[in-house]
Amino acid sequence: MTQKKRFILSIDGGGVRGLIPLRILESLESRLVHRGVTQPMHELFDLMAGTSTGGLIAAGLSAPRPGGNKGEAAATISELRTFYERDAREVFSYSLSARLARAFTNPLGLFDETYDARPLEKILKEQFGWTSMASGLCKLVLTAYDIEQRKAVFMTNGLEQNGSRPDDYYFWQAVRATTAAPSYFEPAKIENLTRKREEPMVDGGVFMNDPTIAAYLEARKLGWDTEELVIISLGTGRAQERNFSYQEAVGWGALGWMQPSKGVPILSIFSDGQTQTASYQATHLFNELPNVTYHRIEGELEASAEDFDNARPGNILTLNGAADRMIRDNTVLLDNLADLLKDHAETREKDASDAVLGHAA
Repeated sequence: MTQKKRFILSIDGGGVRGLIPLRILESLESRLVHRGVTQPMHELFDLMAGTSTGGLIAAGLSAPRPGGNKGEAAATISELRTFYERDAREVFSYSLSARLARAFTNPLGLFDETYDARPLEKILKEQFGWTSMASGLCKLVLTAYDIEQRKAVFMTNGLEQNGSRPDDYYFWQAVRATTAAPSYFEPAKIENLTRKREEPMVDGGVFMNDPTIAAYLEARKLGWDTEELVIISLGTGRAQERNFSYQEAVGWGALGWMQPSKGVPILSIFSDGQTQTASYQATHLFNELPNVTYHRIEGELEASAEDFDNARPGNILTLNGAADRMIRDNTVLLDNLADLLKDHAETREKDASDAVLGHAA
């Protein structure tokens, strides 16, 4: 008898670089269509995990569409691509007049966030409505950090370690929290629907830019066996050639380390370092657990393309070019994954049919 499989999708943070894993998913979707598989991603993946921009993608593909048909996701891959290629310019629009206006009410206006969060919040409310994570179309985990309680938060619709139900959040607010990158956006104050309180959170990328291990642990809490797990981890590209010299850094001071014009070096280093560490740990952990199938797709970026907030048309072209190279370099893997997902979809359909027949009997 063929071993039942659980497919898990994990997507890194990286701001507008989320276009890269989205393009990889688009390529995978195209391969599936050629194989006669037309089910949406939430019917192919049993669990999705995302940090920051990865959380936005995962939530878009697994949240129910407000006012949509039953089982219809909040966003298609095509709609998400439009967000990165067009709408992200509005989200990452630097308004000097708005910055100056805030400076009048904030004596420390020099240290204010780079971007106004309201355009992003408007898009999230329109896309997700007021549905909560408990209504997710598949299992989901998004990362964030509670700055008042000083703890990492894993917003999920799965199970807690003791088997109890997790705290519930509105989808749009959960995405706002996981994308609240310090210095770019102000912290998100989101409503904990279970505990009836507001919680201030920032981007999960401050501690877990690659959420693969979080996805694995969530699967284990759900009782899924290691031999069932097929984990696909998508990166947002690495600009290895973009280095920070000692001569530069030694004179930066506190402001220099947080300076947007330099790509906010402290956040860039945090996210890159954590991503490398998580990938290293996952590779070695799953080598020790040979029954777990783990695939990581990542690639190199031009140094100029690393910035989280560079949504200019020229950089979108650069990111699409990087995605094209990653897709080309992983052609065989993507074909194999499409075959596996096709088998998975057929198995799920058979199981559903057997369950209906069993119930009728």
